Amino acid sequence: MAAKKKKKEEALSGRAARYLRGLGHSLDPVVAIGKNGVTDALVKQAAGALLQHELIKVRVMSEAPVDRVDVASELAEKTESALAQVLGRTFLLYKRHPEKPRIQLPRAPKKPKKEPSEEA
Repeated sequence: MAAKKKKKEEALSGRAARYLRGLGHSLDPVVAIGKNGVTDALVKQAAGALLQHELIKVRVMSEAPVDRVDVASELAEKTESALAQVLGRTFLLYKRHPEKPRIQLPRAPKKPKKEPSEEA
């Protein structure tokens, strides 16, 4: 039997990422990656914080043995969340709440229909 694969978080649009960066600016980091790097306990902690807050800021400490961009991608993949921003040693992760989402992402504007031009 084939095992069911968990639905992976879709990539964020530019508009949605910009909106989340604005919301994340005032947040304090709720998860810190230290000298042990990304562990199972850290992934569990980040997943719980994402379930509670939807948008979290994560700090990569200076003693962490991993590259900040690589660890941001890895944690986003393991928590099935979307990476909204990497800035310095901090990054933002977003995962929509499965039942009661609190953050409404902006939608892409509808493109106006082109009317046939009248040539005289």
